[in-house]
Amino acid sequence: MNSIRVRLGVLGLALLTGLTTPTTASAAETAPAPTVEEQRLGKAVPQEILRRSGFDTVAPRLVRALDGARSYGEARRAVAAEGAQLWRRAVDRAQGRGPAVGDLSRDDDRPLYWARLGMTREVRTWEPEFGLTDGQRAALLDELERTSRGQNAIRYPHGKGLKRILLTGFDPFTLDRDIRISNPSGATALALDGTVIETADGPARIETAVFPVRWQDFTEGTVERTLRPYLPKVDLFTTVSQGRVGKFDIERTNGAWRGGFGDNDTIGRTETVPVTDPASQPQWTTTTLPYRAIVDANTGRFPVYDNTSVTEIPAGGTQPVVRPDGPTPGSTARQGGGGDYLSNEIAYRATLLRDRLGLHDRLPGGHVHTPVLQFGAGNTTEVTDPEFVRNRLDIIAQVRAILKAAAEES
Repeated sequence: MNSIRVRLGVLGLALLTGLTTPTTASAAETAPAPTVEEQRLGKAVPQEILRRSGFDTVAPRLVRALDGARSYGEARRAVAAEGAQLWRRAVDRAQGRGPAVGDLSRDDDRPLYWARLGMTREVRTWEPEFGLTDGQRAALLDELERTSRGQNAIRYPHGKGLKRILLTGFDPFTLDRDIRISNPSGATALALDGTVIETADGPARIETAVFPVRWQDFTEGTVERTLRPYLPKVDLFTTVSQGRVGKFDIERTNGAWRGGFGDNDTIGRTETVPVTDPASQPQWTTTTLPYRAIVDANTGRFPVYDNTSVTEIPAGGTQPVVRPDGPTPGSTARQGGGGDYLSNEIAYRATLLRDRLGLHDRLPGGHVHTPVLQFGAGNTTEVTDPEFVRNRLDIIAQVRAILKAAAEES
């Protein structure tokens, strides 16, 4: 439905009903344009990934559901249902359930990412006859983001004798550098969601969620909103992201600083990490994961490091200084062990939330950086290859082993 027809419809309704036109219709705004992130969807690589995974049907299915909506309430229910269905479909695919549609390997996280963008683009540009306010459209997009990322699908069985582990991953990023990129942390979240690992102390159930690579979502509190209900109930948590080439890092310290690198909407932020109650905000937070046990365990083919390095402005100083052994008293953060991008920020926010909930001394939690997921040598154009798949599967398996080692030590 184009904007001219919507405006004419609203005008006609106003003429028929005088001044009694509903607020939601009269306040309807012209739909915004797709975001920078959504605009990449039209390129050849995303379309190939969607086609070769069978996820090219996801956005058209949402369009049909929206076409059938006759009110904002119906639209919100349709968006919630389709978002949740996308998450379940992506998890099922990663874990070998259902038909293997397409020829991309099941462990691939990219179909979920690109299919979600197809859905958000449709909601962002949708102009229903009944009209949408800016607030209603934002609420629809928020509902879609949460449901399609598994953020409101975290469920642990009741009863004793089962440890509870919470793990988070990320979307692909730096897509203008290479649009083929996959994020092994997101792939790990899909592969491990709802699975159980056997430890020396008994079974441990893993629940997962995925987060966007966008500064604004973090500013608006998506991490805290998602994790707050569950941290008091779990036995271990770890945020996970892609880090250095060829190695895992267990990040010892997280810093309260954003370094300005562009996110998936090519927006940068250079500032102190914005949180509630900034007056009590620390410059640094620390892991409570059993890092020594993790480093010492035989978890897989990639080496695992206890990363203690940070960059700080020392107390009384003005210039950043690298500290290999962690921050000094009174210093100001410029990089945590995981840098100054959103991987450091999710670790900072999650561990700060842990501490503010009074859980520092009893809840193991922190951040794991995976190796960079690399394509096979010489592959500069194809969306997949055998080495690429092997690397991703090995990273997933090693994260699972790291969780097992952490759970047994905790």
